[in-house]
Amino acid sequence: MMNLKGNPELTPKNLMRPLKNYGIACMSMGFLIEETAPVVWRGLMVMSAVEKLLRQVDWGQLDYLVIDMPPGTGDVQLSVSQNIPIAGAVIVSTPQDVALLDAHKGAEMFRKVHVPVLGLVQNMSVFQCPKCKHETHIFGTDGVRDLAKTLGLDILGDVPLHINIRETCDSGQPVVISQPQSDAAKAYLKIAMEILRRLPVPPA
Repeated sequence: MMNLKGNPELTPKNLMRPLKNYGIACMSMGFLIEETAPVVWRGLMVMSAVEKLLRQVDWGQLDYLVIDMPPGTGDVQLSVSQNIPIAGAVIVSTPQDVALLDAHKGAEMFRKVHVPVLGLVQNMSVFQCPKCKHETHIFGTDGVRDLAKTLGLDILGDVPLHINIRETCDSGQPVVISQPQSDAAKAYLKIAMEILRRLPVPPA
């Protein structure tokens, strides 16, 4: 999303400096390996990588640390959930049935490890033709909303399937920066505000 590439520099204390764009510090295993190399790790290797990204990075003063995890309930999710205190989890899913199965499992996993689930986000909720403005629910209608009712959780917002989101992400100019008045930007900002409302107030 931030279009960041390259290897992080090291501080005198041998900590990695995260890469930055628009003042947001980012760290990824993708910065530490060859661009086309796959990451095929399990178990202890995953736990070691998670520890490295969390505790061997010079994060500086952070307002929030957001961890983007793959869908499912595998080693990454369990390692993060069991090794660091998490203020809350947000489940993101498209509305189709196959994606909702993973989302449901993810929500239940976080509950089992006592991580508060702040709510769900419905991604790629609707496609609007840029020429005729006709709206099509390519991945189904309100699947995430139905799941939220089943789980007793809130919907934090909907993100449309829009070419501007893809283009601005690929160029490293997020839509909330490059097109702040667009409906897509407003959707992201609404979700961010809903998440902040549900997070516990940090200690003074």
